[in-house]
Amino acid sequence: MHPLAIAGATAGKLAHYAVSGVVGGLIIKNLPAAKPAARKALVGGLAGGIVASRWLASATEEARLKAGDVLAEARTSLGEEVPPPSAVNVDHDHGHEH
Repeated sequence: MHPLAIAGATAGKLAHYAVSGVVGGLIIKNLPAAKPAARKALVGGLAGGIVASRWLASATEEARLKAGDVLAEARTSLGEEVPPPSAVNVDHDHGHEH
């Protein structure tokens, strides 16, 4: 996997956990005493966090795919055969054939 894709995925996860942790802490601390307007704001904040994490995941996946395309093009320009994206080399021997 390309280092840029790994960095993007890591940044997305960190942002998601940071937002979730802060909002979750606020909810646990204040939920019983929260008034309807405050509760609505907390729910809105959580919904915004969910939307943001989905956007980050989508952007990360797009970056990963673009990096894979560039890597495949580079291998092709060197005359190498490019394996399909789903090709995974797994060496395992547990008593049956695939």
